[in-house]
Amino acid sequence: MIRRLLQRFLPAAQPVQTVAPVTESIAEPEQPYTWSPRDVGFHDAVLDGWFLNDSGELLKGFAITADDTVLDVGCGEGGATLFAARQGASVIFTDSEHDKVRDLARQIEAQSTRPGLGLVSNSLPLPLVDGCASKVMCLEVMEHVDQPESFMAELVRMGRPGALYLLSVPAPVGEHLQKGIAPPSYYRSPNHVQIFTPERFAAMVEDAGLVIEHRQATGFFWVMGMIFFWASEKAACQDPGGAVRDRIHAPYPPLMEGWARTWDELLQRPDGLAIKQVLDQFMPKSQVIIARKPLDAGQPHEQ
Repeated sequence: MIRRLLQRFLPAAQPVQTVAPVTESIAEPEQPYTWSPRDVGFHDAVLDGWFLNDSGELLKGFAITADDTVLDVGCGEGGATLFAARQGASVIFTDSEHDKVRDLARQIEAQSTRPGLGLVSNSLPLPLVDGCASKVMCLEVMEHVDQPESFMAELVRMGRPGALYLLSVPAPVGEHLQKGIAPPSYYRSPNHVQIFTPERFAAMVEDAGLVIEHRQATGFFWVMGMIFFWASEKAACQDPGGAVRDRIHAPYPPLMEGWARTWDELLQRPDGLAIKQVLDQFMPKSQVIIARKPLDAGQPHEQ
């Protein structure tokens, strides 16, 4: 099931993908594949409404078209930016890490016929003109920011009237649970220095002048996956140095891989999706908001 989804949503032409490559056993080609945590995590995200190539929606309700100029603030490895580029959009992407911006710029140049602009910036301020984007994305970034309200105001400045925003931060239940096992550096700059309750997250978005259109909380799989990662590192007497999820690559700890297989098996049960949804609400990894910048008086609606 997951292999078919990966082939459908992640074209083979990509030189770098947001999930680990799948390997087959040459000796026993009929045996089931061993899926990495990233493979299973990607499948879990698709079930939540992410990466919908058929409709051009990065998340259900956040469609991207060739008419869009998309700004991805804190792009990281660039999965969201690459999705936007595949829809034909013009992309602007920023990150505080030079290597990530450089590597993503190379991928955009190789895969897109439209120019992309990559900027190394801490986003306070962003070196861009007002209203430069019709779609603004900022995923799992604001928990790293010392001044999230000022950061949010800067995001709003970047959007045109009517611009759509896709925003996410870690959910507090998963953050507090990991505090019992993650290294202290995980909760110090430049890692997680903010924990947002749902009320605080929504208020910050609305106080900045946006209108919330959709909210969801998902990612039980990754809360448990990170806990198993921290446990494995401690048992091996290793210090991951405050590793964040996009820095965790194969070879994965056996405990993480075992958890990924268990979750995959659960999702294939007839009641698997219903169980996933219950657990996502109980202990989510992330909380997500889709919001819109109001139109100025007399301004035509720009998508």
